[in-house]
Amino acid sequence: MSTTVQNDSQPKHFVGDLLALAAQKRVILSMGGKGGVGKTSVMSGLAEWFAANDIPVKLLDLDMENKARGSLTHFFGGSVPKVNIHTPAGLDSFVDQLADGPPVILADMGAGAGQITYDWFEAMYPDVSDAGIVFTAIGVVTSDPASVESVLAWASRLQNRVEYLIVENSTTEHADFTYWRQSDQALQFQKVFQPAVIHLDYRLPDLENAVRNHGVTLGDVAARTTNAPELQRASLVMRAQSYRRRMFAEFERVKELLLP
Repeated sequence: MSTTVQNDSQPKHFVGDLLALAAQKRVILSMGGKGGVGKTSVMSGLAEWFAANDIPVKLLDLDMENKARGSLTHFFGGSVPKVNIHTPAGLDSFVDQLADGPPVILADMGAGAGQITYDWFEAMYPDVSDAGIVFTAIGVVTSDPASVESVLAWASRLQNRVEYLIVENSTTEHADFTYWRQSDQALQFQKVFQPAVIHLDYRLPDLENAVRNHGVTLGDVAARTTNAPELQRASLVMRAQSYRRRMFAEFERVKELLLP
């Protein structure tokens, strides 16, 4: 049974005897599936964008298969808890974290998280939606058609319970997004769900590989706060500054999908 009361014109909901969440809070989750497309790079870049704009955000690392390098925990350390979603109530952490913490969650999903996520949305979405939680699902596509197929598979199950943000991630110097932009299935998805689309530039391997190996962000390199000698080269510092500036500009274009 739910009862609604008014407080400063903002609706709040009671579920039983517990004060639930005031609308509106947002969960931003990466759509797992195809590995190696740059999901964690996108999520770490988003975390930096939130920090640069002084917007409180909670990071969750739900990629239990990636325990070391390349995970959000690797980039941000102890401030990012690992959450085991392979339990009946694993994704309930969304609700718990939003109830007591910042109004935005960044959740980096791992490979193999699809069915668990679908089941959770089927069971919980009506109630969390009533509590004022909205969702943005980030799909990262590359020139590999499998990355597009993964996004379409997730969308076929999540349907319109989420808003979609597609990131065209240039993992090669001359990335070809023909399958995403022209295939019948992808065009149907775009017609039905009208996702926002942003583009991330190809990053020099010297920078990208070192950033991953040392677990530092573009901001660390740009600000010269990393002790890795190879990341102190003036050219790579300037590259990091450029990539970061252009990435932030892309996030700004779709900030309505990122803010509570």
